[in-house]
Amino acid sequence: MTAVLFDMDGVILEGPRTHPQVYADAADAALDDLGVDPTPSQRRDFREHDHERIRRHCRDLEIDLAQFWKQKETHASSGTHDRLRSGERGTYDDIDAIHELGERTAIGLVTNNRHETAEFVADYYGFEFDVVRGRDPTVKGYERRKPDPSYIEEAFEALDVTSGIYVGDSVTDVTAGHAAGLETAFLRRPHNREQSVDATHDLASLTELASLLESDGSS
Repeated sequence: MTAVLFDMDGVILEGPRTHPQVYADAADAALDDLGVDPTPSQRRDFREHDHERIRRHCRDLEIDLAQFWKQKETHASSGTHDRLRSGERGTYDDIDAIHELGERTAIGLVTNNRHETAEFVADYYGFEFDVVRGRDPTVKGYERRKPDPSYIEEAFEALDVTSGIYVGDSVTDVTAGHAAGLETAFLRRPHNREQSVDATHDLASLTELASLLESDGSS
């Protein structure tokens, strides 16, 4: 059996990434939780993901890096979920193909986005994934994002299958999928139409996956 693992942002959710304002708001909320008032320059850094600068600022402000990072990730997930519920961020119109594919083979969700959000998306949109894996809410978890293949490898190993395809929308996805020993499928979306990528398969829509598996003799 060939399993199909999917990236989330740019494959299921519209747009290639979480909106930067979500992280800015999450950082501000985390700093409020911890009762600190950083300088404007420090606040700008806290809103980004440069953990070396954040580490230095946490030391200067006498707050725990791990606690700040976890709080920021938690607030970012909450903000993302609110945007999905309100429809401010939508999904692509071909994601029903994932539901249909799950009736014939093992499927999974593997994303650089937060694990809390990956689980929310799977539940909110009714996907019956056999495995869901997002990044851990730690600095180390952030460092293990794709193109590091770790999360894909963990997800694939959790499935009782002999082969797999990783479906993504970026060079990073293709690099990580190949590094994990899987075939890769590059999915064309409005934000990557002209991008040149050395993937195993090139897809114009998720609806092409069913015939792709049939041509490979998978079921």
